[in-house]
Amino acid sequence: MQVQAKVASQRQLAEDTFCLRVTAPEVARIIQPGQFLMIRPEGGFDPILGRPFALYDVIPGETPEQDAFEFVYHVVGKMTHLMSEWTGGEEVEVWGPLGNGFPTPSGKHLLCVGGGIGYTPFPAVIRAALGLKPFGESPWKTTTERVTFCYAAQTASKLADLEGVESLENVSVQLATDDGSRGHHGLVTDLLAKALEQSGDDRPDEVFCCGPERMMQAVARLCEQHQVNCWLSLETPMACGFGACFSCVTKVKTCDGWDYRRTCVEGPIFSAAELELSEV
Repeated sequence: MQVQAKVASQRQLAEDTFCLRVTAPEVARIIQPGQFLMIRPEGGFDPILGRPFALYDVIPGETPEQDAFEFVYHVVGKMTHLMSEWTGGEEVEVWGPLGNGFPTPSGKHLLCVGGGIGYTPFPAVIRAALGLKPFGESPWKTTTERVTFCYAAQTASKLADLEGVESLENVSVQLATDDGSRGHHGLVTDLLAKALEQSGDDRPDEVFCCGPERMMQAVARLCEQHQVNCWLSLETPMACGFGACFSCVTKVKTCDGWDYRRTCVEGPIFSAAELELSEV
């Protein structure tokens, strides 16, 4: 659906990283973890295209008409610089929820891998997987008992505040930075490889991942080597968000070789096993 909405509030989570809350009850009531929405300024043509952002959280209002959703963005270009100046009451256009979202987790131990701004879907995923918070009209009914969240950024100042995720029972957060300023000094895939080599309950049953392309390629290959099911949330650039323009296609394997799928409609979540990894 496409709705006119208003910015409720905005806060900074890390260096050049902001969380925007938008009052849009029609969207907030049905959006699921891993789905995304498109947003742009209301009534304008500069920029003419909306930008896609993954769901970060849903915030119930004092009344149903005040239900809101949150998304997180990193300031990198014209649109996000404009957004960083938005204040409460700013009118915006929103269309969504879009995409397929993450599947219901299987098994008892879910491991999530987030790199850079790709961490944003996982606070909602973690709460939904553990049954701590319902999302949408059909909340997940999972068997998940514990979640490991491996999260990486270039440096400590770019690691966003996880807003209580670290304090949740049965959640283990493992951090990595390129420069070693916080957590593991190295790649987040080092943390994943160590987890996949564990046995028993310490070994994850399934992996959800979102982040830079090369990181997702490495995560997918590690999971393939260890025979662990892996789902990737692609961050392919989009124009329309609902499948009309075919600008966000990605290669998938088929019985005849390969074909294209639209990330905004058939994705953004794909099984790593079905993707041509060189094209992720």
